[in-house]
Amino acid sequence: MHKLTSLLKNVDEFTGFARKRLADPELAADAVQESLLKALKAADQIRDEENAKAWFYRILRRTIIDLYRRRDARDRAVAGLERELNSPADQEEARLVCACMERLLPIMTPQYAVLLQRIDLNEESPDSVAASLGITRSNLNVRLHRARQQLKRRLAENCRVCAKHGCLDCHCGTDANSLDKTVSPFA
Repeated sequence: MHKLTSLLKNVDEFTGFARKRLADPELAADAVQESLLKALKAADQIRDEENAKAWFYRILRRTIIDLYRRRDARDRAVAGLERELNSPADQEEARLVCACMERLLPIMTPQYAVLLQRIDLNEESPDSVAASLGITRSNLNVRLHRARQQLKRRLAENCRVCAKHGCLDCHCGTDANSLDKTVSPFA
């Protein structure tokens, strides 16, 4: 254990080394801490105190390389997910959902229809919608929940197949006149 005490004297030096390679002070500090833990677990491998510093630098370099590998793996996973979400099949599903929703909006409570249009179809941020309407985010969440519940009922009443299959295999008519307007928009 006394061999590791010399490492603690050089923590600032090790952190500077890691910062140059990682360009993120917090990540560099984490890399040094992780390396110190590895060194502590493998302390019996240190032969003499003079080699402790060089030995620790090897551990720190491997830790930094591992961090880069993890970051690359995460970036590849995110890129793959983005490609998947932007695939033509997903775009077609989104088009079908939007077409069905847009046909139902006119028979919904107007304040609910506006929320669904802005947040779900136009993808506006809920915070900006709440601010523009002069309501709190909590109030917006309640209204949005009610709007989605009303939309769900409208889908069941007018599209039937869509309501059962999440609007992904829509076979309901595209004619707005085919909508069941006898149901109260306040239901």
